[in-house]
Amino acid sequence: MKPFAPVAFAVAFIVSLTAALPLSAEPSWTTEEVTLGNELYGTLTLPDGDAPADAALIIAGSGPTDRDGNFPGGPNDSLKMLAAELGERGIASLRFDKRGTGESIAAAPSEEKLRAETFVEDVEGWITFLKERPSIRRVVVIGHSEGGLVGTLAAQKQPVAGIVLLASAGRPAPALIREQLAGQDLPPEIAKRAEEILASLERGETVDKVPHQLDALYRPSVQPYLISWFKYDPAEELAKLDVPVLVIQGTRDLQARPADSEKLAAAHDGATLVTIEDMNHVMKTAPESRAGNMALYADPEAPLAGGLSDAIADFIGKMADAPAAVR
Repeated sequence: MKPFAPVAFAVAFIVSLTAALPLSAEPSWTTEEVTLGNELYGTLTLPDGDAPADAALIIAGSGPTDRDGNFPGGPNDSLKMLAAELGERGIASLRFDKRGTGESIAAAPSEEKLRAETFVEDVEGWITFLKERPSIRRVVVIGHSEGGLVGTLAAQKQPVAGIVLLASAGRPAPALIREQLAGQDLPPEIAKRAEEILASLERGETVDKVPHQLDALYRPSVQPYLISWFKYDPAEELAKLDVPVLVIQGTRDLQARPADSEKLAAAHDGATLVTIEDMNHVMKTAPESRAGNMALYADPEAPLAGGLSDAIADFIGKMADAPAAVR
């Protein structure tokens, strides 16, 4: 499969880099390889002990990103690290390879048949999987980047105890694409054609002829997927949920902007917005330089930004016991 290319608002605060909980020498958790329908594959991390644990379903972002947060040319292990740090804090987690990635590569439909709802339905299945585990007390969704929208949509149909939106977009995809293309200094005729194609897709109309300079983004085979994605406004969809919400934004995220996190937090009554100082899009502590920031996308040795896992664990720990329906 080809790659795809703030109503009420809680006080934002900066989490100190020194807030991270020191990890023990020996892991206080174990992992278990699991499957969904014998076609999707994931890793379940369970804290030691017999008491039921809260569990986070970790959803990766866009494109060919696997359960560990890695993608071609970007072996950063960010989601794998997040699962480990949550495990140290007594929180179970399940992270999985999306269709077309990792061990789930054979489950990929043809690009022409792929829709945003395909990924949403898969997440619904994984939520059910966790709810059916006797060792799991309640389920919280953590959506990274585009995974935030996928998790929001899934939680509308398969209730959860809470949702964490990590480095997620707060505006519809067309707005993000326009912003990105505007910064690429395209030739005027290509920029004009890019806008024409985008406007057509927003209307739900496919386009047959695409300039080769835009093929990676707008090739005909991916247009049905884009149309299915374009119809969702992340903030409007989040407003439909009646569960605790945590929005996390890094100050050095080159992809998700403060405007996105603020829009998400404003959309949900009582949402909490946490800002992690110097955190970039792959959840690592980044320098000021763009080159240094981007280098962390392919650095599996760099640790996660301090305070990130504590903020998530604190959010989950402070939630009142959820009803059985959303355990």
